Amino acid sequence: MGLLSKKDLKLITDPLADDNPITIQVLGICSALAITAELKASIVMSVAVLFVLGVGNVVISLMRNIIPSKIRIIVQLIVVATLVIIVDLVLKAFAYELSKTLSVFVGLIITNCIIMGRFEAFALANGPWKSFLDGIGNSLGYAVILIIVGFFRELLGSGTLLGIKVLGDPIEKTGVYAFGYENNGFMLLAPMALITVGIIIWVQRSRNTSLIEDN
Repeated sequence: MGLLSKKDLKLITDPLADDNPITIQVLGICSALAITAELKASIVMSVAVLFVLGVGNVVISLMRNIIPSKIRIIVQLIVVATLVIIVDLVLKAFAYELSKTLSVFVGLIITNCIIMGRFEAFALANGPWKSFLDGIGNSLGYAVILIIVGFFRELLGSGTLLGIKVLGDPIEKTGVYAFGYENNGFMLLAPMALITVGIIIWVQRSRNTSLIEDN
């Protein structure tokens, strides 16, 4: 028998598509709109949430039998706040400019509905291993959407990916700019992030009619 059973594997694979936290559960939308104008910021936020949710789920699961129900939300907030502080300090130490780009949104991971939702709905009722897999699965599902949105917003809005010019030079009119292409500045605005997420939801649901029937 492998390390992961079919049920364990579903904890990772389901949030990637059929139970995606952003497109299906409609959680974590704020960061998807706010920080996806740059692909690098999307990737770093995804890694931050992966760390916080993966570790946080395990911590809450280990403590689930000793946490008084009346203060469980407070305990959850303390756990996630501690992990977010670690992420924030690491970013400031090793990627200061990026930490300024992400600004308050790193701190707002504390109130990310995906994290608090998984603590409450899963980690408090399951063991550490399953809770860890659930945290990894949901954070990867979150990351997939952020990275897709960040990819298209930066590519079409700035003509770059990870800050590298991939469509040519708009000033010297090389690459696609030689044919009259212009960067779409609207892609860098928050409304376009919402439209992009909406398109992803439409594509996902059009390919899986069961999602429409369930909703």
